[in-house]
Amino acid sequence: MANGNKVRRVARGVQIRASDIPSVYTDGERLFTGNLVPGVAVYGERLVAQDGVEYRQWDPRRSKLAALVKKGVGVFPFGRRTDVLYLGAAQGTTVSHISDICVEGMIYAIEVSRRAFQKLFDLSEHRANVLPILADAEAPETYERVVAPVDVLYQDVAQRDQVEVFRRNLKFLRPGGFGVLIEKARSANVAAKPKDVYARTRRELEAAGLGIVQETPLDPFERDHAAFLVEKG
Repeated sequence: MANGNKVRRVARGVQIRASDIPSVYTDGERLFTGNLVPGVAVYGERLVAQDGVEYRQWDPRRSKLAALVKKGVGVFPFGRRTDVLYLGAAQGTTVSHISDICVEGMIYAIEVSRRAFQKLFDLSEHRANVLPILADAEAPETYERVVAPVDVLYQDVAQRDQVEVFRRNLKFLRPGGFGVLIEKARSANVAAKPKDVYARTRRELEAAGLGIVQETPLDPFERDHAAFLVEKG
């Protein structure tokens, strides 16, 4: 297809049911989201049809948000009308699943790599709730006129000052909104033990006035990564 996505044969016979998390589905082992663009796979994922609905398999080894869901999340802040600011959107793998979930919301997808952005842009052409923005998440002033207040701030960037980038973008998060910071320990400090990096991250997030709702290491799906779910007062 012109948009760079792949048309996949749709499998049948898999018994998919609602999970404990709204808009996320399971067959008892694997995760799925309802496909907003039926017949089209974004990154080669399996498509499954059941009772007139098409689902996309959500791979926890390809998406850190899926890894968090598999590990267990007490609060899942994404819903049908949720607006999201996504920092480090890359080619749009996780963005596409959030798009499936937040069908009436808007996902502002920030990506600095031009090569990755092209695929993200192609994705957005068939998903009206994704707005791709070519920008550096370290400089939120460059997109503050485009991004409206959001319900969720989600960050997945690989650099040393991950918490500082997150903190700079908190201005877009509504009071009472949630943040999900994917901490990449080896990017933050290659010489430190991941548990020490996470402890420092926790202190810095609390110093920024955020309430820590949950801290979840993402092993074995993502080694030396942890997800911090926070709430803005």
